[in-house]
Amino acid sequence: MNAKTVLPAVAMTAVSMVLTLAVVMMWLGTAMPWPVALVVGLGIDGGWLATLAYERRLAAQGDHSHAVTAVGWAFGALATGVLVAHALTAEESAGAWLAVAWLPIAAKALWLVHGLWERTALTPGALGAIRGIQQESRDEAAVARARLLAEARTEETRLTAVTAAGARVARVQARTAATLAGAWSTLETARDGEDTGRALTSVTTRVTPGVTPPWELPVWGPTQPVPALETGPALTDEALDALVDEIRHSQTPALSYREMSARFRASGHSASEVRLRAAWKRVVA
Repeated sequence: MNAKTVLPAVAMTAVSMVLTLAVVMMWLGTAMPWPVALVVGLGIDGGWLATLAYERRLAAQGDHSHAVTAVGWAFGALATGVLVAHALTAEESAGAWLAVAWLPIAAKALWLVHGLWERTALTPGALGAIRGIQQESRDEAAVARARLLAEARTEETRLTAVTAAGARVARVQARTAATLAGAWSTLETARDGEDTGRALTSVTTRVTPGVTPPWELPVWGPTQPVPALETGPALTDEALDALVDEIRHSQTPALSYREMSARFRASGHSASEVRLRAAWKRVVA
């Protein structure tokens, strides 16, 4: 990078000095002896070169002098003025001479750029450390982005699975509710239908002869808890028959077996279902 900034400045400075010397020789050579014109041209170029060398020496020491810089720019402006004056007074190729009149100022600008680069230049070790830090930062940023992307995809997959499971549960519940509603409707129709009741009564008459109340479908609905029974002495068949008959005829018309059984157990009596149904058959018979 040092050669890339210093070589253009050196080349442009050399061209500017040659042009300045040539213009002074051509411009002043007609008005005075050529050795005098040569001395004038070399004086302009020598003063410019001396101030430039002094500036470079101070820059190498890490120092800077505004006075030397001002003198250097003055020599550059003088050389530019000579080129511009020659271009304006030239009878031929005035435009071409005017086009190169900016070279001394451009050379000074290139030396300024080179000085700025030198003041901000870093060693290869520092540049390597900076590149390492930047690479590490890029690596960490890439890892963080990958981690966030993976977490986002995991969360998306989990939400999709949960949503799908919830939808399946909802569909199953809907189908179950529809099935239960149909079953309830069928049972209610069978329970309330007059023809169904007569058919069931005619069928159950042979199984339980002499039963006055018709057979009824179980009622599907909320149930009432039955109080706990206290264990007592077992009833004899005669006592059980009398108790069943009393409960059955405690209301007019006579109670059904289900109502009698409920009142029997609610009153605190205890008997197995087999004995209670056998007593019911004996009483009804």
